[in-house]
Amino acid sequence: MRVYNFSAGPAVLPLEVLEKAQRELVCFEDAGMSVMEMSHRSKAYMKIIEEAEAKLRSLMNIPDHYKVLFLQGGASLQFAMVPMNLMVGSKKADFIDSGVWSSKAIKEAKKFGKVNVIASSKSDTYSHIPTYKKSQFDKDADYVYICENNTIYGTKFKTLPETGDVPLVADLSSCIMSEVIDVTKYGVIFAGAQKNLGPAGVTVVIIREDLVGKADEIIPTMLNYQTHVDNDSMFNTPPTYAIYMLKLVFEWVEAQGGVAAIEARNKEKAALLYDFLDQSELFKGTAAIEDRSLMNVPFVTGDEVLDAAFVKSATACGLVNLKGHRSVGGMRASIYNAMPIEGVKALVDFMKAFEIEHKEAMK
Repeated sequence: MRVYNFSAGPAVLPLEVLEKAQRELVCFEDAGMSVMEMSHRSKAYMKIIEEAEAKLRSLMNIPDHYKVLFLQGGASLQFAMVPMNLMVGSKKADFIDSGVWSSKAIKEAKKFGKVNVIASSKSDTYSHIPTYKKSQFDKDADYVYICENNTIYGTKFKTLPETGDVPLVADLSSCIMSEVIDVTKYGVIFAGAQKNLGPAGVTVVIIREDLVGKADEIIPTMLNYQTHVDNDSMFNTPPTYAIYMLKLVFEWVEAQGGVAAIEARNKEKAALLYDFLDQSELFKGTAAIEDRSLMNVPFVTGDEVLDAAFVKSATACGLVNLKGHRSVGGMRASIYNAMPIEGVKALVDFMKAFEIEHKEAMK
């Protein structure tokens, strides 16, 4: 029996995608072999990667003057690749520090130039998106950087910084394709796949073409965006099977009605959980209401022992991976695109029953 998997990543995948991958695992179409066995330069595989890019472009309405890359190294490698490739003019960049992943990106960028942290919510345990003013941004900065959705803390930028002519770089690992966005508002978008796009092993990078080709000659070949643009993500052997899985997920999103339909479903799922948290006497959401994420919902009872009991009982009932990140504790429900609404309903029903059972803990 499949459980409801609330893991923050690697995360739940659509059952239909897994079933199709299962059917094609040993023999893909008429190739006589698995995708995992194919030459990445074969005609059969070239069709897969080209279709994956075409479907992503269509779903996200990516303009022609943006390049789409399928890379390796996770979002964490992009923390270094971005400054290596973009921090080349004034060698300055502005950052908004909204969580662990933006703080890691800041640490990497400092190795390549001057980092200006415009605002941070670290002192409040990153429970909200930090406030900032447009006047704080440096017009000479090479880029402005944000992590748009903060997986650990359950916060999300609801409006993007107005950066003028300075490119906006955004880590969308945990919110890509969860709602409709305007790609032209960004200079660079990157996302590790293991939240909404597919299995771990491939990272999607969407980069405006005028930002390619700026890296210094001393930058390693594999860490230069130009290398991957020139070779259509095929400079070396790409993560072939992970890209194939992306294609299947993109087909699934199409079948659901596209990103707009997915967004509507995500809002419905999140509302179910947040509405319960807001009226609960036992459970409390930890993210500021105005900054709540659609994808990651952290919550607590206020009692570590009770939190542990909740996670244990939920697991026994097939509601798994609800333990909060080790840095903050409590619980966290990640309700990515592939989490069915039935899973969220099952979680809320379990939370209601748990609350009734533990009335004494509330006194």
